[in-house]
Amino acid sequence: MTLRLHNTLSDSFEEFKPIEDGKVGMYHCGPTVYNYIHIGNLRSFLLGDVLRRTLEYLNFEVKQVVNITDVGIGGNNDEGEDKILSGLKREGKAITMESMLELGSFYTERFKEDIATFNIKTPHVLPKASEHIAEQIELIKILEAKGFTYKTSDGIYFDTSKDSHYGKLTRSNLVRQGSTLSRVIPIPEKRNPRDFALWKFNSNLGFPSPWSQGFPGWHIECSAMSSKYLGKTFDIHTGGLDLAPVHHNNEIAQSENACGCEFVHYWLHNEFVNVPEGKMAKSEGTGITLAELIKAGFNPLAYRYFLLLAHYRSPVTFSWEALTAAQNAFEKLKKFVERLDSGGTIDLAYKAKFIEKIENDLNTPQALAVVWTLVKDKDVLPNNKLATLLDFDKVLGLGL
Repeated sequence: MTLRLHNTLSDSFEEFKPIEDGKVGMYHCGPTVYNYIHIGNLRSFLLGDVLRRTLEYLNFEVKQVVNITDVGIGGNNDEGEDKILSGLKREGKAITMESMLELGSFYTERFKEDIATFNIKTPHVLPKASEHIAEQIELIKILEAKGFTYKTSDGIYFDTSKDSHYGKLTRSNLVRQGSTLSRVIPIPEKRNPRDFALWKFNSNLGFPSPWSQGFPGWHIECSAMSSKYLGKTFDIHTGGLDLAPVHHNNEIAQSENACGCEFVHYWLHNEFVNVPEGKMAKSEGTGITLAELIKAGFNPLAYRYFLLLAHYRSPVTFSWEALTAAQNAFEKLKKFVERLDSGGTIDLAYKAKFIEKIENDLNTPQALAVVWTLVKDKDVLPNNKLATLLDFDKVLGLGL
């Protein structure tokens, strides 16, 4: 049996082959901690969790890193106003470094609580951007020495014209994912619309640097922290599909031109959780938090079950009716398991079927179909059903 994953880099299914036999290093884009995450955000962290659980189930030793963006740039970035700054304004806090770090600390803890409630395994490393400024500055200095940077009145920028491979992550499917050229705020001094900030100047806030007081750009933190904890080249990088055209292409550009090596071998991207009005988003007022879901009477793991019913590369439309149906099925499964006696052994035939599904690009809908086939199979002893279902739950994480 062989684990096959859809690699965004090649836009094809590939057999997973780790850099080091039996070991896997993987990085997942974490939250910008300016507010509570919503249940749409949870899907990308669920992808990382199911991937980690699958790899561990298949006897790999995994090192998982999820970054925390806890400082902004004190102004405008590639997506508009910096989210940390908007968070301070929303909560009526002073625009100071102390307030910025306090806000980040508070919502970092809320993020940890949410992923624990959602039965997501705690990542091995949760590095904060604010605690890795030196690494980010060092990476920018390497790019500067190699001639990939230039200075404007507001910062140090990466010159994408110097990288003949820029945009390679989405080059084969730009029509589907959107142009890598798009930017919310045009900056006339930039040589090319695709160029992105490595360091932003700010005379009132920020950190000292060789160029000026200020903040690292949004993209550089992921390159600096992933390389620190996983090495200059590592196995897997995941994130939401919206990050592929800009953020992840920029990570690749700055990382590979700094080290002269391949950055990541496998890129996995999850589709969105939508609502009837469109993409779920806090900015649109459609971001439902896990706390709100629980307050409405739903088990958070029923929402996990709801997401597992769809393949991670398929968009999901959330509705309270759909979640109710998922919760009914989830509770039925839980009650079935509670009635079973312990002391059985894992049914190897069903285990082989289950592994076949998860090794097929983490196909959780088909894995759940195997679960329900086992539940209904009268030829399998009840105690063996329990042992097998609990074994499957090492991957599904439903708390059975």
